[in-house]
Formats: sequence, C-alpha cells, structure tokens
Amino acid sequence: MSHTTQGTLLLNKLGIAFELHPYDYDPEAPRIGLHAAEALGIDPGQTFKTLMAEVDGKPVCVVIPSDAEASMKKLAATFGGKSAAMMKVPDAERLTGYRVGGIGPFGQKRKVPTALDETAELYDSIYINAGQRGLLLAIAPADAARAADMRVADLTA
Repeated sequence: MSHTTQGTLLLNKLGIAFELHPYDYDPEAPRIGLHAAEALGIDPGQTFKTLMAEVDGKPVCVVIPSDAEASMKKLAATFGGKSAAMMKVPDAERLTGYRVGGIGPFGQKRKVPTALDETAELYDSIYINAGQRGLLLAIAPADAARAADMRVADLTA
C-alpha cells in the first residue's frame, strides 16, 4: 500500500510536518475512527474523523473527535446557515476523491468550507485520516487548520 495520497502531497507542498501511522483497516468496524484509535493505541479524543455534510444544501467538511457526534445545529451556525445534514456517501466520495473510511480534510478534489472542532487545541498533535483507508497522520492542530483553511469552532453535540 502506497502512503502517498493527495492529502500527503498537499502537506508536503505546503512544507507542513506530519507523521504517517498505518493501521489494519477493518471495513466491518462500526466506528472507523474508534477502531483506528484502538489499533494505534491512541486516545479516541485525539483521533479526529472527517465528515462531509451539507449546510443549506452546500457542501462542507467537518473534523471532529472520533468519540464524538457532530451537532447539526452547531454545524449550520458555524457555516452561517439554517440547517445541516450529513452528505450521502456517493456524493461525499465524488466530491472529495476519497472513499468513505479514508476521507481526510487535506487534498480533497474540490475545496469546500472546512471546520475543526475546538478540542483539537487541547493536544500538541492530532490524528486525522491521511486520505486512505488504514492510514492516519499526526499533525499539529494549528498546521492542520492552516493546511485546509479550517475555522476552529465547537462542532460536537
């Protein structure tokens, strides 16, 4: 398995430091982010999942702790909208160029407004999908926010 993704290429191009952490991806795991955290021995609160959603029908990307649920009300407010809903899997894959279970916020096919949950700032580094199933990357929260032009907000329920 190659560890080069559109996300890692973007981070390298921007000169942003990160470390790759491959793990054995289990497509049967009920919650991929929690499975990844367990496989790597990382705190689930430090492992972030990337979700694709729509606010007032427009695509957005949100990055939240793997052990949390997104608040649709907070998502809508963060992006200046009235309502939010999760994006359908085929739409998320088409928009990002990644497969669900491997979607990361960096190097997506189409750039969309992106937000990072404020709890990321509690850690020196956070773990986010690198753009491939079974591959996380560790990155400083400020670098992650800069690389994907993320706003930092309270996004969880």
